[in-house]
Amino acid sequence: MEYTEQTVETLNDLIKIHNDRIQGYEKAIKDTEEGGADLKQLFTNFIGDSHKFKLALATEVQTYGKDIENTTSNSGGIHRTWLSVKAFFTGNSEKSILEECEFGEDATQKAYKTAIEDEHLPAYIKEMLTEQNVTLRAAHDKVKALRDEERQNS
Repeated sequence: MEYTEQTVETLNDLIKIHNDRIQGYEKAIKDTEEGGADLKQLFTNFIGDSHKFKLALATEVQTYGKDIENTTSNSGGIHRTWLSVKAFFTGNSEKSILEECEFGEDATQKAYKTAIEDEHLPAYIKEMLTEQNVTLRAAHDKVKALRDEERQNS
């Protein structure tokens, strides 16, 4: 029973991370200038990934007969927030947007690493998280590369 509660809590924390990620990228799309169609498309793809991953996580929570916490994160635990992406854009330059997106992706990576290393999670859930994290790591690396490119162009 205790492991079930811990598993559900971990899954719900990751759902919150994806809600934060979705809101962060929606904000990034809104703040990206008119000429940034490629960047907006990339962010839209990341939002789609988070929706897909949230659905898989929520399905697992439901198999345990528990409630899905479909909110955003607001405190500690394993989830880190994307508050900087949602609230602290200091400007709408691609560089600043990419820096904030990278910060959010770093937080997502940390949350997934913590979850995957949780000894209480069943192996099949760790496998699902590891598979999701391949896509999330690629997103992180893409944002980082774009940010580095913007820094060189500045």
